[in-house]
Amino acid sequence: MMIELPEKLEAALKVQANAHGVSPAGYVCEVLERDLASSLEGQSSGIPFKTGRGMFAKYGQAPSAEEIDANRADMFRNFGEDF
Repeated sequence: MMIELPEKLEAALKVQANAHGVSPAGYVCEVLERDLASSLEGQSSGIPFKTGRGMFAKYGQAPSAEEIDANRADMFRNFGEDF
């Protein structure tokens, strides 16, 4: 199904989708599933689980690989020196 959106609405959709960690199409599906949940009750549940990225989007952007490597190096800097 294709839906044409005004530019303003499309921009807002992209911002919300990014904030939830999903694609714009995925976000539209989530919104429609929530809105149409009562219509879907009684039908077989073919709704997929939310992605891990989407579940943790409320905690902000994930650290980059470089940040993770720097934190790991800092945590284990003195590891094994007491042996």
